[in-house]
Amino acid sequence: MQFNWRAISGPALTAATALIAVLLNHHVLAIPDPAPLFVCIVAFAGSLSGLASGLASACIAVIGAALFFFSQRAALDYDTGDLVQLALLALTVNGTAVITGLLRERLMNTLAWERETHATAGRLAAAFDQVDIGIVLLDADTRAEFINRAFRNYFALPDDKADSKPPFIALMYHGRDVGSYEMPEEELSNFIATRTRMMRAGDQTPINIKLRDGQVLRFSCTALPDGGRMLSYTPVTDLVRDTDDPAKLEYYQSLRGRGGSNIISQRAAE
Repeated sequence: MQFNWRAISGPALTAATALIAVLLNHHVLAIPDPAPLFVCIVAFAGSLSGLASGLASACIAVIGAALFFFSQRAALDYDTGDLVQLALLALTVNGTAVITGLLRERLMNTLAWERETHATAGRLAAAFDQVDIGIVLLDADTRAEFINRAFRNYFALPDDKADSKPPFIALMYHGRDVGSYEMPEEELSNFIATRTRMMRAGDQTPINIKLRDGQVLRFSCTALPDGGRMLSYTPVTDLVRDTDDPAKLEYYQSLRGRGGSNIISQRAAE
């Protein structure tokens, strides 16, 4: 037991209560049995500092209760009922000390585990924000629990919207509304429906997503044990754009608009 204010407060309060009860009962007026108060103090000591403090308070409570009983009677003038009452008090306060002490230990272990888990999650989130692969973690209801920095940049997703845990379909519509995809508008609805269906089914078939700025992302979905999904968007621009047909240069540029990248132009020139 550590000798700090938490550890000694329970035993000190128990001893003070017993002493005051004996003095009042002997010199001032008869007072009720303080046994219920002892139980409360032992529970307080166990929850505040743990098992050792609770047991120490329980021992002091039993001694204080014995002194209180004897202060009401002459020496050795007590009956079996007093001994039974004292024994019951000993069982009660010690049981209370053990229960509250173990509960506190379990609570502290749980809090330590949660702090460690939270710290690990923070480090993982910081690491995910340093990679160029877009990562989205969805819960079982397909709401985004985590969206890393790369995904936000690829799809021009504001931080406030990303942090609001939007559903997957809302992320798809956001990409459509800001013009992220390099495809005709009439194909977008079917594209969104297909990707949503694949995500819900946990289909791990990778597909390439061409963005209006010339980048190409390889999308893949991984089903998680808790029913959630991990979505990854890996940049594969150099691998995919090599296969673009230079004859369709004007078509690709028209999809991208004036602000598009000149990657295809460079490939065509090569």
